[in-house]
Amino acid sequence: MSINRGRVRWQCRRALLELDLVFARFLERHFDRLDEDQLADLDDLLRSDDYDIWAMVNGSKPCENERWKEMVSLLRQT
Repeated sequence: MSINRGRVRWQCRRALLELDLVFARFLERHFDRLDEDQLADLDDLLRSDDYDIWAMVNGSKPCENERWKEMVSLLRQT
């Protein structure tokens, strides 16, 4: 199954300003280089609540899903 890149890119637009800024930089720096597995992991992560994603990105909550750890790490680099 192929993930729709345009849909995932659109879902990176978040209501939480801090997270929206992180995703904007992430899209610019990393998005075009993601392979299908990474894209699927990102798609899955994006189904989470903004505050949960933000907590994982800022380190106040551990990322317990092994599949998301790479994406959270890339988001932290931005």
